Amino acid sequence: MRTGIPKLDYVVSKAEELGIKLIVPLLNGNDDLGGIDTYVTNYGGTKTSFYTDAKSQKAYLAYVEFIVNRYKASPAIFSWELCNEPRCEGCDTSIITTWATKVSSAIKKIDSRHLVSLGDEGWFAPPQKAPAGANTYPYSGAEGIDFAANLAIPDIDFGTFHMYPDQWEATDEWGNTFIKEHDAIGKKLGKPVILEEYGVKKAKSDRVKIMQ
Repeated sequence: MRTGIPKLDYVVSKAEELGIKLIVPLLNGNDDLGGIDTYVTNYGGTKTSFYTDAKSQKAYLAYVEFIVNRYKASPAIFSWELCNEPRCEGCDTSIITTWATKVSSAIKKIDSRHLVSLGDEGWFAPPQKAPAGANTYPYSGAEGIDFAANLAIPDIDFGTFHMYPDQWEATDEWGNTFIKEHDAIGKKLGKPVILEEYGVKKAKSDRVKIMQ
């Protein structure tokens, strides 16, 4: 059976050689590179039922155990990420919070030395409110994510958030507010937070000015 493990072996060994630290995603919320859709295709259900589907979760946790055990002794590992951009559209936010609690605990039982993050985009949910005039979508909980509740999970060591103002019909200025809001929650919970992805759909000449 062909797998991507030899390629991942190479990446980890090369990172060790170059002194690079890796954040290792254990799943992808998007369909690229074999994400949640792969589990749905093989075990049934939907992208929203994945988080509670017994067959999918059994397979996912087996994969998590395999990967963590394989690389936990590597000095190149910085952290394990449960999923890149997990979403559960229309779900109660407790579904992903419960899922993340279970998976992060399972990882810590195998490897207590390395950090664990969820890998989410940092969506907020009520009672967090959108600033006046801002797009309410990132604050609605519509994607089943509650950043504050997830960061409070005992075995989640740091928070992540992503920021693409253009795609979210938001202003570049609002992006500064979004950063400060996550920083405030991190400080309240005593955990670091990183802006893991960001981007703007602007002309190259404008990007440096915007990102400054």
